[in-house]
Amino acid sequence: MRDTFYPPRGGHGGCGRMHDGVAEGRGAVSLRPGLVAYKGIVPTLGQDVYIAPGAWVVGDVHIGDRTSIWFNTVVRGDVHFIRIGSDTNIQDNVTLHVTGKRFPLLIGNGVTVGHQAVVHGCVVEDDCLIGMGAIVLDGARIGKGSLVAAGAVVSPGTEVPPGSVVMGIPAEVKKTLTEEEKERIRETAEHYVKLARRYRHDEAMSRDRPIRGFLR
Repeated sequence: MRDTFYPPRGGHGGCGRMHDGVAEGRGAVSLRPGLVAYKGIVPTLGQDVYIAPGAWVVGDVHIGDRTSIWFNTVVRGDVHFIRIGSDTNIQDNVTLHVTGKRFPLLIGNGVTVGHQAVVHGCVVEDDCLIGMGAIVLDGARIGKGSLVAAGAVVSPGTEVPPGSVVMGIPAEVKKTLTEEEKERIRETAEHYVKLARRYRHDEAMSRDRPIRGFLR
């Protein structure tokens, strides 16, 4: 996996430079809505990250450029760290968490994590799709360009080869993705980059002037 997951951090407790609404400087920090410090460690964001209203990002988390965190999702880097790459989308009601001293969470570039999935203390390599309601558990590794089907449960420690489709409870490899199917996964990630850009634009516009409602 690329070095996306280990970005330079400006230190803990509010030291160093951060993007997108997190103040610079030593001492107390001013956090944008949705970001929460834990034990003096604050989340850091790349450029053009979108965090939807109602989402929470806690503690030792870094989110890469153009990644989006959607409504009511929780990204909780309290007892270990979380690193999320660029151009990734974490959809509504997802839970991302870790296991203390054992399993951080690493999610690559161009990844789609579908609604209500739980991704816990594992590695998800670049260009994967984690389906709606799927669960990926501690120590699992999802190889690059793979698809975890909706509702699947990937058992602890499972190694999924690159380009695989896994389904079921417990999840098992069922087939290898075609190049066309891999391209559709990449297109989904690209769609969410554009969608998040639109949300960011409209939220900025609504702060500048009221939005007129329409009455039928």
